[in-house]
Amino acid sequence: MNSTPARSAPSSSGHVAVPGQSTAPGGLPRPAPANLARWGHGQPGSIYDYIRVATFAIGPDGRISQWSDRAAEFFGLPATEAVGADPITTFVPRELWARGRARLESILRGEEWVGTAPYRDAAGAESLAELYLMPDSALPASGATCLAVDLGRLRRIETDLAASEAVFGQTPTGFVLFDARLRLQRVNDAFASGVGLGPGDLEGLTPYDLFPPSEADRLAAALRKVLDSGEPVFDLRFHAPAVEGNRLWAISLYRLDGGGGQPMGVAGQVSDVTSRHVAEREADGVRRNLALLNEASAHIGSTLDLETTAKELLDVVVPPFCDLATVDLYTALLTGENAPRSGRLGEPVLTDGCGELRRVAVSSVVGGASSVLGSVAGFPVAEAGGTLCYPRRSPHARALRTGRSVAPEPGPDPLLRSTLIVPLVARDQVLGLVQLSRAIGSEPFDARDVAIAEELVARAAVCIDNARLYRREHERALILQRSLLPPGNPAASGLEIACRYLPSNNNTEVGGDWFDIIPLPGNRTALVIGDVMGRGLRAAVAMGQLRTAVRTLAMLDLDPAEVLTALDEIARGLGDDSAPAAGTTPYGRLTSPADEEAREVYLATCVYAVFDAVTRRCVFANAGHLPPVLLSPGESARMLDVPPGLPLGVGGEPFEEVELTLPDGALLGLYTDGLVESRKHQLDEGLRAFRQALSAGAKSLEDLCDHVLGELNPHHGEDDIALLMAKVHAFPEDSVGDWRLPPEPTSVAKARELACSWLLARGLDELVDTTELLVSELVTNALRHGRGDIRLRLLRDRTVVCEVWDDGYAQPRQRRAQETDEGGRGLQLVSLLAERWGSRRTPKGKIVWFELSP
Repeated sequence: MNSTPARSAPSSSGHVAVPGQSTAPGGLPRPAPANLARWGHGQPGSIYDYIRVATFAIGPDGRISQWSDRAAEFFGLPATEAVGADPITTFVPRELWARGRARLESILRGEEWVGTAPYRDAAGAESLAELYLMPDSALPASGATCLAVDLGRLRRIETDLAASEAVFGQTPTGFVLFDARLRLQRVNDAFASGVGLGPGDLEGLTPYDLFPPSEADRLAAALRKVLDSGEPVFDLRFHAPAVEGNRLWAISLYRLDGGGGQPMGVAGQVSDVTSRHVAEREADGVRRNLALLNEASAHIGSTLDLETTAKELLDVVVPPFCDLATVDLYTALLTGENAPRSGRLGEPVLTDGCGELRRVAVSSVVGGASSVLGSVAGFPVAEAGGTLCYPRRSPHARALRTGRSVAPEPGPDPLLRSTLIVPLVARDQVLGLVQLSRAIGSEPFDARDVAIAEELVARAAVCIDNARLYRREHERALILQRSLLPPGNPAASGLEIACRYLPSNNNTEVGGDWFDIIPLPGNRTALVIGDVMGRGLRAAVAMGQLRTAVRTLAMLDLDPAEVLTALDEIARGLGDDSAPAAGTTPYGRLTSPADEEAREVYLATCVYAVFDAVTRRCVFANAGHLPPVLLSPGESARMLDVPPGLPLGVGGEPFEEVELTLPDGALLGLYTDGLVESRKHQLDEGLRAFRQALSAGAKSLEDLCDHVLGELNPHHGEDDIALLMAKVHAFPEDSVGDWRLPPEPTSVAKARELACSWLLARGLDELVDTTELLVSELVTNALRHGRGDIRLRLLRDRTVVCEVWDDGYAQPRQRRAQETDEGGRGLQLVSLLAERWGSRRTPKGKIVWFELSP
């Protein structure tokens, strides 16, 4: 009697171990020899899970004697009702009873029969069954054993099996079946041809028998996951040693469950994705390159600064494109000059590529790279900010010389694998070069990388060239503006002067702020501050024109209001709309937009003040400017109430004057709006902060200027700042001699006597003879050509000034006397002996003066 052997205990992997069978890496069982007889339970997934089968027995009396559970399920009739029932009347339709009875009788007589018969299933529907009736001939009165199979379901299984065989054998992709022990149970021809073995040779193998250990581990882990969890795995990629070489395969795994829901194994569909992977990598590279170009367009050139633009380029390429990069620019570019011109196709080479360059930017993710640290012997490398010159035969010099990219052979640096040198070329001029390097472990530069690098560097080169042109124009405008400002702190009679000019700190164009200190006759000083509206070279030029006009008008000794009125006319003339239209000028046709812009209206604000050191009187006139600030001793700083007037260039309104007597030690402040006005706060807040800074300032005027700028400038710095501070120092009483003389001939001798005595009393003996002669000449002219009383005034400061006043309005005029003329040589004598001389009008006459240096 046959017996069923006992089942072995499960292994640690959860699979059933077979006696005498070893285990492969990963816990997978190795295949057993084919001749080893195996006893035990069948594998899950028997065909009986998918077809309907029933067994029952018919006794010698033709009645059902045994009824199985499958029969009860098959026919929908419990055993209690089926046992003892007539099978013909129970299952066969009535019209077939006669035939069925005859067939049953022949079977009971010992005849075996196989055929089909209709029946009603558990739902009451008629179906067709295939019956196997086998009489028991061993018994005297034999019965029969019956096996019933649902024929409809059996035919469907046959069709599905044929279709699955066709799919399994004809599909162009690999198809594999792993059993519950994760051994290959079956493979199709496509998979077998891929690994170079026959389908039969692969049965029973594990992933460790076919693939490298690392890839086998990944595949085995995925198989276990699918088998244990039932969750499929899609597109698992691994490298396989195929017949065509190392290929990249993708496998999708899913668990196979039997009809009863128990896991049968894992099925997988394998496809070769090597070509697709290469295409995907190329597509990813293209996408990365496009993203890199987009990033470069958005990031590079955000400012007009050379160094910042170079650093922005490296921020884009390191590390997305390379591991180390440097930017070298010709040193001449950084000073506003043009770089040496390199040769082009068809043009002579004007430089050998060995000019001095400055390394303006370095970026690296490679620690200790010698190209950054500058430690390669015999090779010109430099840290950021250093200068270098490449040898003529070097690839760098060749790139600078030809304007073309160079990919040199790997150098001695053990950390770098590949290097690319790309020249910075903009507007047919080589500005410098960019060196890009990739470290060991990265892929070397290919042709596509070279094209991308050239595109990135070309975009950066245009931005760097724009920054270079801007820097050149900005420095020229700034030089022009500074050249038009007074140098240092000019001296002024009776005033201590301190001034500051600060350009804006946001790399914008220069502005039109200016100030000036103009010495006037009679120990007077003109203090001027102004601001031309607008920015750039045009504003600086307009500022220079107005400043020159102010100096010219000041020499005419006009009142402040008259000076501003004349300036207003000049400003309107600079932008006169009545200027000739384009094409009608005598100098040719106006064709450029700059020529049209030059006809725009010029507007400016200005404060003009004249301070008399002898009387300490100051006369102010304002043309739309911020009011002056006065800090008197023992008081807080206050704004002077000077009528603002209209800006210069508007016209139509007269300017008003305000006269004040400034106390000794008083501090007068003139400034432009850049000091007190900002987008971050209101103007009133800035003016209040200015007054507070003055009131709490230092004793030294220079320190006070620095204190004011330190308090106010950090808050904005958006505009140029001009600051002019003047501190009043009273004129000593013994430095002034003032006498009135009657219009008589004896006044000439009296004037000589007074002047000589005054000079001798102050130790100015060397000036007595010259002064005596010149005073006699001027007083004589006042008697002959003037009228009214004569006033003689002597002033001693850095020089000695002698003034002769009279009530006549006729101005003296120097002329060349002929040999026959008896007179007309007095003013020539004054011009020869005096340092300076001149005349100016007063409300009641004129003053003729001369100046001598002690």
